[in-house]
Amino acid sequence: MTRIYVLIFTVCFLIISGFLGQQGYADKGRPYYEQTGEVVWDINTEDKIVALTFDDGPHPKYTAAVLDLLAKYKAKATFFIVGKNADKYPDLVLRSYTEGHELANHTYSHPFKVSIKDLQEELRQTNETIYSITGFSPVLFRPVGGNYTDAMINAAVKDGYKVVMWSWHQDTQDWKEPGVKKIVQKVMKGTKPGDVILFHDGGGNRAQTIKALEEIIPALKKQGYTFVTISELIESKQQQEQVQ
Repeated sequence: MTRIYVLIFTVCFLIISGFLGQQGYADKGRPYYEQTGEVVWDINTEDKIVALTFDDGPHPKYTAAVLDLLAKYKAKATFFIVGKNADKYPDLVLRSYTEGHELANHTYSHPFKVSIKDLQEELRQTNETIYSITGFSPVLFRPVGGNYTDAMINAAVKDGYKVVMWSWHQDTQDWKEPGVKKIVQKVMKGTKPGDVILFHDGGGNRAQTIKALEEIIPALKKQGYTFVTISELIESKQQQEQVQ
């Protein structure tokens, strides 16, 4: 009987462990990765800077609309690009780059579950695509759905990437289409200096995202915030550390 209980416990443990791994858990937590600098969620700063980030594009309608808004308010952002979409819409990738925004890697086919070997191939494909369009090779990577393991981070870092997540209180969940009001409230209620805010410009209907941004960007700008790229955010942190 004891053996049966042990077997049941072992099976349950493996199932739960596998589930947690897929949901973005790793043996080494956030404090470890923030200390090594291999993963970024946000930064501690008194400077009123925030990073707007957009996943899953480019999209012919919504990415263009986001770029129009960013240009209107002289704001910079970081686009985590899906390689297969970049292949379809190279003009938008080039426009994002030439207008001063940062391009980052969000895999080629947007797989929610992927082996390390396949992940490395996905990153390679996307980087080659972006480089062929812009002459620029991304150095930032965001895991699909925010799901990561230690092995994924190690592989990405080994290939020359810094892994970028987002502020835990700044997941707009705009992909669920919760309503413009909820997206706006989520961002405006929680914004503080050094935040990384998560939006999506691809992967579905992003009309609510665009309408929310029409309110969010000028409102934050009125509060004195400057919109920077992820690399600029990281550079700001490094400069502060040098001063200290």
